[in-house]
Amino acid sequence: MLWRLAADAVLVLHLAFILFAALGALLAWRWPRVPWLQLPAALWGFLVEAAGWPCPLTSIENRLRFAAGDAGYAGGFIEHYLLPLIYPPGLDRPLQGALALLLIAVNAALYLWLWRSKKPA
Repeated sequence: MLWRLAADAVLVLHLAFILFAALGALLAWRWPRVPWLQLPAALWGFLVEAAGWPCPLTSIENRLRFAAGDAGYAGGFIEHYLLPLIYPPGLDRPLQGALALLLIAVNAALYLWLWRSKKPA
């Protein structure tokens, strides 16, 4: 029971990290120091998607699920939890590359908007 709860906690943390990497720039409007954490998170997310690196949170979650007696899952967090909800089956490398570029484009647009809106008139 405790292992399963720990695995679920890692799952929630994983989702929070993905949202922070993708949209955390919005927090910089209120907290100007957020980019010091968010930009490295976005870079990590880009590298995981673009290079196909394994995410350590997926490995931790799987180990906890195995310890709980569950089967775990193959692939990464995105493939297992998010893609069935958002994308059709069959995620391939070109689509992952597009997602990586989208991550950078969204963050660049958010930071540009933030920079322009805080610029003195």
